[in-house]
Amino acid sequence: MTIEQMAHFIACRNNSKLFKISDRRDGLFKQDEELQFINTLIDDQIINDLLSYDGYSPCMRSFFSCNMLRAELLKSIKFPEISYRKYCRKDYMGMEQKMHRAFIGLPLNKKKLISHVQLSQFRASLTFTQMMNLMVYILHHFYQCGILKNETVHCIDSTELAVDCQKLLASIEIKGKKIRIYNEIDCDCGKRRKKRDKSVYVVGYRMHTLTAIDAHTGHCFPLISLLAPANHHDSLFLSPLVKLGQAIGLDLKLITADEAYHDKNGDFYNETKAHLITPPRANTTEIPDNVDFDTMQVRLDDMCEFPMQYIGIEDEQHEFKCGAQPGECFRSPICPQYRHIPLDSGHFQRIPYDTGHVLDAIEIRKNGERPFNLMKKREGLETVRVRSQHGLLTRSVFTNMVTLMLEMAGTRKKEKKCTPKQQPLQFAA
Repeated sequence: MTIEQMAHFIACRNNSKLFKISDRRDGLFKQDEELQFINTLIDDQIINDLLSYDGYSPCMRSFFSCNMLRAELLKSIKFPEISYRKYCRKDYMGMEQKMHRAFIGLPLNKKKLISHVQLSQFRASLTFTQMMNLMVYILHHFYQCGILKNETVHCIDSTELAVDCQKLLASIEIKGKKIRIYNEIDCDCGKRRKKRDKSVYVVGYRMHTLTAIDAHTGHCFPLISLLAPANHHDSLFLSPLVKLGQAIGLDLKLITADEAYHDKNGDFYNETKAHLITPPRANTTEIPDNVDFDTMQVRLDDMCEFPMQYIGIEDEQHEFKCGAQPGECFRSPICPQYRHIPLDSGHFQRIPYDTGHVLDAIEIRKNGERPFNLMKKREGLETVRVRSQHGLLTRSVFTNMVTLMLEMAGTRKKEKKCTPKQQPLQFAA
């Protein structure tokens, strides 16, 4: 569904209810504002409708889909550092943990637990469509709360998710290329960003995330993510991620990313009609003739004294016109007074590097790394505790949902401490 379709779907479900039954579990959440807010945000009936399938009936299982989803969300919110086996014990879901059981929907008068096998089967049963519908459900509430009320710049970035338990089973060389086979066939070995305390190579996956950045405050929020083995290049996921965002109804006009997501031949703009801003690639050092490298001023030829003015793009080329005033240049009768420069991956991208607020868009791109720190450190995504790419993708979707819900709740924000002004030193007499 798109965000607009989700809003209509929720409205139809709410209007179809004859009367609203009060939730008796509300009194158990007075001590925890986060769980109280998230409990009111999640509608169990809508979640069951989104995750149900043809032929599904309540008598087919002892736990509903909403109970499984709530158990996953509770783990990401309160216990991200522990394993699923430990999480599904009495210490976290026992009879004494009434608030946790009430949030999940477990009965308070029965010793009934959800096992880690059932949670694993729940993650494996979710399709990609169901995961995206869950994400759209949270995005609907996120946009309704008004956090993104200012101008928005979208960003695409990636982070590595290492799988520490992988072992190299075999290494085969085929046509000069080494093929490595690990315990988990989906993951692979790729390069990670330079870090002081870690190796250059990582075995696992890379998570590519589309984020929204408030242009005024710089706050960044994760929207949707895709997962791929670590050896896949980032540029392969630029177009699929933007198309997925447009398919769910996101208004993507300006996207900033790093060099790895560069639009090589212009296909990205032709397919999505979204403008991409990236820093000039390091291997693009050639500057067109009669272009000043420091100021990027364009001139017609060696004899031209006046910088040319930028007009726009015509036939995949930048068009410039003469910047001299009428009668100012003596060569105007014999000069064509225009010039075309082809698009490249350097300073003359679809939006030229020195045009408007391009440098501001490139600078604000660094804020796109903040959600990765939250999802990996706070929500526990850095320690991979699932055994398949599908399970890890499902886990990343739950992490995205929790990150947005905590931002809406506003309980994790640090209050700014007002530091007293330093008193001026008194000079000795």
